[in-house]
Amino acid sequence: MTKDKGSNKKVCRRWWRNCGVEPDNEILSIDKMEDEISPLAPTTIRIRELISTLELCHHKAERWVYNIIEAIGLWVTVKGLGTRPPGQIHPVERIWQAACTALSAWCAGSPAASVDITLGNRQASQVLSHLGKRSNLKEWQVQRVIERIRELIGWSESKQNDSTGYVPMLECGGDYESVKRTECPEYYREHADYWQQTVQTFIHDAEVGIHHSIYGDSVYGDSPYGETSEQSLAIAIDMLWPCHWNFIKNLEIVLGAIGGNLNPKIPFAFCARNIKLSPIRDRMKVISYTLQIFCQKQRPDNKVDASLLDLMGKTSKTKKWLASSLDKTIRIQLDL
Repeated sequence: MTKDKGSNKKVCRRWWRNCGVEPDNEILSIDKMEDEISPLAPTTIRIRELISTLELCHHKAERWVYNIIEAIGLWVTVKGLGTRPPGQIHPVERIWQAACTALSAWCAGSPAASVDITLGNRQASQVLSHLGKRSNLKEWQVQRVIERIRELIGWSESKQNDSTGYVPMLECGGDYESVKRTECPEYYREHADYWQQTVQTFIHDAEVGIHHSIYGDSVYGDSPYGETSEQSLAIAIDMLWPCHWNFIKNLEIVLGAIGGNLNPKIPFAFCARNIKLSPIRDRMKVISYTLQIFCQKQRPDNKVDASLLDLMGKTSKTKKWLASSLDKTIRIQLDL
């Protein structure tokens, strides 16, 4: 099925599920392009699904965008979630595993300074130093961080002691929505006081931009980055995705908050929150503009990436629909 039957114009078609917005005139126009080429060929559906699962906060997002553009040009794709050969590990995943190892060592009683592990370009001892003096509450909170990371990287150890895996402390919404718990989950009832203290601990940082950012609890004042907001430590742990481009710095912010530093020098970025700080933002601007040139929505100038135009080849109605969809998705997610 290529579109939602009986849908109204205030609800986006399923293709736009990773954008989290109501349809504007541009989206409606792109949807009309789809109607003109329906029914969609299987290859067209597969390529559009790649766009629908694109997350520009992912550390490999730039490569994914290139793969999608290549698929549009070559009209074939073997890329996408679940296509990696079994047993193959991306180098950055070793950093995630090392983070779990370092945090587990600290929970087991090792002093932060004695943990001789490297986390990318950071020493684990430096990262762990943010925790400060050990306490039962801190150990409980760090254990939640370990469970969160293990659950998301698919590490089997995350289910050795509990078949349910990580239980979110506060965030209980589905994909692309934020719904917060109002009561302590059954899983944490034995330490409900720790859960409550974690929920009521707030990180004060900046939230850059307001579009496509749904997790800020409140906004006030300003900072060098933008408006200052409060973020529950429980939410910060729930949303500590290791696949995020800012994972190590996010981890340091969370550990710092556990250690008592609730005013980090840099903003906490997760999912779409603070996406304007993404290191690929400028590159995505060029790609977005190039896609518009391909769809003949802009006049060429020196901003265009000619190599991408060559890669996409000759235009067609189907290619224009896919390129327009990718362009719009990029601009919505990055608030361009």
